[in-house]
Amino acid sequence: MENEDNLSDEFRVHIVVPSKPNPILEKRIVFKVYKRRWLILFVLCLLNCSNSMLWLTFAPVADQSAQFMGVTLDQINWLSIIYMVVAIPLSFGTTWMLDTLGLRITLVLGSWLNMLGAVLRFVSVLGSHVSAAKFPVVMGGQTLCALAQPLVIFTPTKLAALWFPEHQRATANMIASMSNPLGILVASIFSPMIVGTTNNISSLLFIYAVPAVIICFLATVGIRDSSPPTPPSASAESSNSEPFLEGIMQLLRNKAYMILLLCFGSGIAVFTCFSTLLEQIMCVRGYPNDFAGLCGGLFIVFGIVGAGFLGLYVDKTKKFIEATKVNMSLSALACIAFSVVSQMRNQRIALVVVCSLFGFFGFSIYPVAMELSVECSYPVGEATSAGLIFISGQIQSVIYILLLQGLTKPMADSPFSTCSAGGDAALSWRVPMLVMAGLCSAFTCCFVIFFHTEYRRLDAEAQASGKKTTLTTCDSMPNRNKTNSDDPPDSNNKTNSDDPPDSNNKTNSDDPPDSNNKTNSDDPPDSNNKPN
Repeated sequence: MENEDNLSDEFRVHIVVPSKPNPILEKRIVFKVYKRRWLILFVLCLLNCSNSMLWLTFAPVADQSAQFMGVTLDQINWLSIIYMVVAIPLSFGTTWMLDTLGLRITLVLGSWLNMLGAVLRFVSVLGSHVSAAKFPVVMGGQTLCALAQPLVIFTPTKLAALWFPEHQRATANMIASMSNPLGILVASIFSPMIVGTTNNISSLLFIYAVPAVIICFLATVGIRDSSPPTPPSASAESSNSEPFLEGIMQLLRNKAYMILLLCFGSGIAVFTCFSTLLEQIMCVRGYPNDFAGLCGGLFIVFGIVGAGFLGLYVDKTKKFIEATKVNMSLSALACIAFSVVSQMRNQRIALVVVCSLFGFFGFSIYPVAMELSVECSYPVGEATSAGLIFISGQIQSVIYILLLQGLTKPMADSPFSTCSAGGDAALSWRVPMLVMAGLCSAFTCCFVIFFHTEYRRLDAEAQASGKKTTLTTCDSMPNRNKTNSDDPPDSNNKTNSDDPPDSNNKTNSDDPPDSNNKTNSDDPPDSNNKPN
């Protein structure tokens, strides 16, 4: 009996005590993704596209807009600049709103402001007579649209972090971010096509107001939650881990982030200048508005294509720094080429090629740089890290546009000019273009030389993966970790005394004897080995 008790105790220890601790049994964490994340992404793309269409409505037809409202070109430019002026103070509140109140409230509020601004712009220009009284009301509607911009443009990084798994974040950010230039593409192409005469300005504003109304309805009804019930990744669990003010202080002390803030903010400013002033730059050399719109459209199209390739590349390789540095360098070269070619006449093919390359290398950086801002600043909230870069871009955009406008000089003779701003003399953009290229090159060199950082979010997720099990569905837990006695036997769980021996249960000659290994003739008889 004593021998039987010893064997029974030994057998019991063999079953209950595992050879290694099982982290899945200690703490089971399940990560899950939801199909409705694509609906939220789709609504965000439409809203982002609509808002950028409203921003660039007048820039491709600046001359006709100035004549229709009885104002100057500088005043028409302020319809674009107001977006940056409003965004600078409002962006701080937007980053707080995203990190505190959530994604849904931010997007729904942005959609309503966008819709109200678009409708007010259309109502203000009803009637065909030219009147300077229209301009203040149009500016009021444009200001409402500008209030919506930071609420919309800050959300791609936050949406990608909260709703998408690690291997889809850069792609989701790219899709949402590139919807903004898609709206610019639509405005660059369709504004010159619709506005054949000044009387069609009201039709243009009506066409742009209709999508804003539809998207407002979709956002209000379609977006039901700010975050999924179950997070898609380890970093999504702590997305709001840092308080807003503390996060800003951490960013200001982060050397790598500050370099990215200044250098990529300059890139945003260069793009803003290009989109806002393109028609005014090219009409001086005899290029019509349709061709300027084509160049702006190619800039956006190739930028979206480049962003697609670059987003997929960094999703697979995680080489955010290398991709950003290479593309910034190539875009600086394209900016230099544009500053030279745009001051020449009859260079349509060269302008098309340069604008396409400028967009392909320059525009594609945006979503990758936003992801890089999160990687170098984690665990600061995504809206805060991306928002400060956007604020930097808006501040520099205002400075750049005002600086470039101030550097223009009236041309004594401009026989080939197609500009038609109320008989004013055409302006020379030679010096402003060279200054823009110089600024772009200087900040690019600064970024390439001085920017170095670790991928903090990826490192944190790698550490978390050693302690937690990441699953896409709740019912995908593998069976090999089950250790209950009621489980059916398999090759990895042969622990019952009735199981036949297999390759995983063979015992060495040095193993202590037990009830399943009594095979030697020298073993003393026991209750299991008594002869009949």
